[in-house]
Amino acid sequence: HGRYFTLMSFTRRVENFKCRHCGQSVQGNGYANHCPFCLWSRHVDIEPGDRLEICRGMMEPIRVTAEGDGYKITHRCQSCGDIRQNIVAREDDFEVLARIASN
Repeated sequence: HGRYFTLMSFTRRVENFKCRHCGQSVQGNGYANHCPFCLWSRHVDIEPGDRLEICRGMMEPIRVTAEGDGYKITHRCQSCGDIRQNIVAREDDFEVLARIASN
């Protein structure tokens, strides 16, 4: 079973990356930690932005939920089962968000 992660601290890192799930090139903004095209992420942080997690597994987007004025994506690590939530970004593909939300 995965564990839910409570945000304790945040280190902003502006990093561009190539998505390991869909192959798209992603321009980092220092806040979003997932691909805006397919919404997959990678398990790289213990605390947001620290890049200290040794797992490095792929994080599958499994749920989209409303929270306050926005939405959150729940990711589950395919390697260790850890569960994390991330804020939906303005750049995120709406059709992919809707497809995940309807499952």
